[in-house]
Amino acid sequence: MSTYETFTGDLKRVGVLSSIAGLLDWDEQVNLPPESADYRARQSAAMSAIVHREATRPQVGEWLAQLEQDSSLGADQVLVVREARKQYDRLTRIPEEFVSRKAKLTSRAFHAWGRARAGNDFASYAPHLEANLELAREEAAYLGRAEDPYDYWIDRFDPGMDAATIHRIFTGLKAELVPLVREILDSPVKADTGCMTGFAVERQESFLREVTARLGFNYGRGRIDRSLHPFCSGNAFDTRMTTRFFEDNPLDSLFSSIHETGHGLYEQGLPHEHIGTALGEAAGMAVHESQSRLWENQVARSREFWQFWEPAYRKAFPEQLAGISSETLYLAVNSVSLNPIRVDSDEVTYNLHILLRFELEKALFDGGLAVADLPAEWNRLSEKVVGLRPRDDAEGVLQDVHWSGAAFGYFPSYCLGNLLSAQLWYALLEQEPSVPGEMAQGNFAPVLDWLRENVHRHGRRRFALELSREVTGQELSHNCLIRYLRERYLPLYAS
Repeated sequence: MSTYETFTGDLKRVGVLSSIAGLLDWDEQVNLPPESADYRARQSAAMSAIVHREATRPQVGEWLAQLEQDSSLGADQVLVVREARKQYDRLTRIPEEFVSRKAKLTSRAFHAWGRARAGNDFASYAPHLEANLELAREEAAYLGRAEDPYDYWIDRFDPGMDAATIHRIFTGLKAELVPLVREILDSPVKADTGCMTGFAVERQESFLREVTARLGFNYGRGRIDRSLHPFCSGNAFDTRMTTRFFEDNPLDSLFSSIHETGHGLYEQGLPHEHIGTALGEAAGMAVHESQSRLWENQVARSREFWQFWEPAYRKAFPEQLAGISSETLYLAVNSVSLNPIRVDSDEVTYNLHILLRFELEKALFDGGLAVADLPAEWNRLSEKVVGLRPRDDAEGVLQDVHWSGAAFGYFPSYCLGNLLSAQLWYALLEQEPSVPGEMAQGNFAPVLDWLRENVHRHGRRRFALELSREVTGQELSHNCLIRYLRERYLPLYAS
């Protein structure tokens, strides 16, 4: 067996251990008994320490040194070694004690966040958030990034990105998005979302399983469960999705589930034989979010999608939809309104929420904003950027789970993903113009096949900026997203 084969075999072994740690996290949010949280924190800390210890053994460094001198390696093998070197160098500079401590503290922070959100009690959560912020700064310092910790975390989620690049992209987006939002909101045409009430959860769940399976999600290697906040985890062999249900807001559950299905389809589309190496890993969170948002928005909010699914939806909910016309239903699907909750926001106003969080995260890391002052600043900026003020902290600063896991720098990925999804969509339509007609017949395989070929199978060969150039022929920008929003929404809201 060659050194490369031995090395990649070890990478995959450590990847298996890491997936076990991931299952603990999934179970914590789905199944964990409420009084078992402290012990789970200890379990997560122990498992994180084991994974870190195995990934940083001196033997790994010796293999890397040998392979970096091996001129016979092909391009893909060089990529695997290069990305593994980045990971090894990062992990070896982070003490095992820190890894264990971080796992324990973030586990406790998650449960503190859940209680605080339920009780509208930011004060009880604030110490945990402060601890997580300090963890984020501490990790950045271990990597020599004490002077720019926020850039470190942005790059961790989206390699090659930094705050300055995101600021430039977001500035262009904001300049065109804000007047577009205003134009749509000022229209006398209004969607009637209040008519969507009384949708039994069991039937919602049955319908969404039918939809997600038809989109291509393999339930033989995955599942969907319920959690406080929808998410997707796992890998191509075992993909775990979660959602939530509301009887009087069924579209929330449906689109949240399709969003997570987009993540799941990406994971299931990564090359199985390379799971555990860079060739079997996602190309950053912006690319991941581009997949979830493309299925949720460009596909699932289209007329063609509803042309096919409306009869089945009416069959599942005959009483609830009896007095609702097809046009009323489609307008409800594409409702535009200001909403204080990010995950409940429509795709037109959604990015305003990301602009808000980007500004807040920058201020937290720059030292210009203290955690204690975060609720007030959130409310002030929400009014300025999103256009409304939350009623309370549960509706404002406590609405998202991300900071409880110290996932700072993740939020920009959603907006970057939206930009990329629009560019990918237009590239897809240009290359496969029959796609809309196929979707109207219930055939979504051409969409998935194109994404498999152009995105999924490549693993980490191309990150967001390069992927945009290579697949769409354009630099990542706001142009295609604004074009898409105008083409979909302005005709709907024309007076």
